Amino acid sequence: MSAVVLDHIQKWYGKEKTIALKEVSLEVEEGELFGLIGPDGAGKSSIFRILTTLILPDGGKASVLGKDVVDAYKFIRESVGYMPGRFSLYQDLTVEENLHFFATVFGTTIEENYDLIKDIYVFLEPFKHRPAGKLSGGMKQKLALCCALIHQPKVLFLDEPTTGVDPVSRKEFWDMLKRLKSKNITVLVSTPYMDEAGMCDRVALIHQGKILAIDSPEGISKAYPFDLYEVKSDKISVTLNQLRKHISVKSCYSFGDVLHVSFEKGFTAINEVLDAITIDHLEVKKIEAGVEDSFMAYMTN
Repeated sequence: MSAVVLDHIQKWYGKEKTIALKEVSLEVEEGELFGLIGPDGAGKSSIFRILTTLILPDGGKASVLGKDVVDAYKFIRESVGYMPGRFSLYQDLTVEENLHFFATVFGTTIEENYDLIKDIYVFLEPFKHRPAGKLSGGMKQKLALCCALIHQPKVLFLDEPTTGVDPVSRKEFWDMLKRLKSKNITVLVSTPYMDEAGMCDRVALIHQGKILAIDSPEGISKAYPFDLYEVKSDKISVTLNQLRKHISVKSCYSFGDVLHVSFEKGFTAINEVLDAITIDHLEVKKIEAGVEDSFMAYMTN
């Protein structure tokens, strides 16, 4: 049985019926670490709010653990953990008080489920008497994750949990999520960071409320339809503009301090293209596409 199912889900907001989700369909298997990858405004939070029964869909059906999100909302709320994009714990309560509060809400105790959170709580224990509002960004995320896990949910929804968090805390957080798989918890996580896609078993690329592709990170990368080259230049913006004007170039965009330039498969006249660029000291090498390259290709098709 799939842990999460979205079947042609639609959602719109306001009197103008601004569309947030367009016929979204996907399935997440039990025990899977599934990533929902896309920029701000793509519809990720709307999906999470529907699946956690906070808002109703305007079309289609959705289920969690085989139960419809509309008909069985009480069951779903008791069975899932949810960590929203914005820190939503009680900032005046201490770390320990927040944990006790959420355990009590779900009719359990910290002691009863401590084995589930101990790998995370070890980072928080030195600060257990500190108000949650005075924790660092990384520590706030760890506390929020502990509170979402304290009642042993079968499915965990994490909405952009690493946004605004330092790189070290991001790595620690993903290591924690991988360990949760061994406890047979299904994890659905959203992120705008393409590099985090590789941490997931499978990912769905989403843009403007529409699913672009669903596959493993490796499958997404291998589906890139062009030959891809990395170009270094002393004058990156000038090189970018000149390459974009060339008829043989399928796409060209900045990727950190280099350019990623694509051509049709089997294109052999790349040197002729580069010779037409009036920039000295170009460095070029063929590379394999990543998830971000595939995302860019899907957006432009």
